[in-house]
Amino acid sequence: GGSFRLSGLLFAIFAFATCGGYSGGLRLSVDCANKTESDLSIDVAFAYPFRLHQVTFEVPTCEGKERQKVSLIGDSSSSAEFFVTVAVFAFLYSLAATVVYIFFQNKYRENNRGPLIDFIVTVVFSFLWLVGSSAWAKGLSDVKVATDPKEVLLLMSACKQPSNKCTAVHSPVMSSLNTSVVFGFLNFILWAGNIWFVFKETGWHSSSQRYLSDPMEKHSSSYNRGGYNQDSYGSSSGYNQQASLGPSSDEFGQQSAAPASFTNQM
Repeated sequence: GGSFRLSGLLFAIFAFATCGGYSGGLRLSVDCANKTESDLSIDVAFAYPFRLHQVTFEVPTCEGKERQKVSLIGDSSSSAEFFVTVAVFAFLYSLAATVVYIFFQNKYRENNRGPLIDFIVTVVFSFLWLVGSSAWAKGLSDVKVATDPKEVLLLMSACKQPSNKCTAVHSPVMSSLNTSVVFGFLNFILWAGNIWFVFKETGWHSSSQRYLSDPMEKHSSSYNRGGYNQDSYGSSSGYNQQASLGPSSDEFGQQSAAPASFTNQM
């Protein structure tokens, strides 16, 4: 219980800090045939929540002083924001649950309500972490493509002319975003792995085991008290009927077996 809560807190912090706190950039260089029109240091900055289509920058056209306005492609804000939202709520719930678990242990166990809520919330968060992490992993791959300097250079008219030299000076550093995806899936494993332990706290586990074992015991004792003899008699009488009437009246033989065994019981 306690160690899971603590891990949940830390993992959630890492997940939203590495994604929600991200800012990065790339640098491009356009070396025009006419050197006076060149721009050898074009910086393009972007950050969470990755609405890349809103990131605009100006580049030389290499046709006089005229400059071209370029914007990046794509919008991964929905998956990034969903991921961070799940992380923030998971953090808040883990924090609240830790406080309750430590300071209000008796209240937690009262009427079984605490463990029951805990179980439902754990299942829900496991699902949310899986969906959120998967969506953000896809969103991140889109961000990587959209901010790849080689891809960005293709958007510039000057770079279509062989006389101009366009180069990528440096690419964005994505290591913290990769880390956020890893922590997302770690959170899923942590929460999903804890479902069983929380389920045992609810008491359903022990009551369902009792419920399952009781009918089984009754059933086996009645079976030993002569249910077996009744079955064997029923099937043998059915067999005799079948033998006398021929193979086609199989159902009839089985039906007459039931009354025979019933009178036997009486």
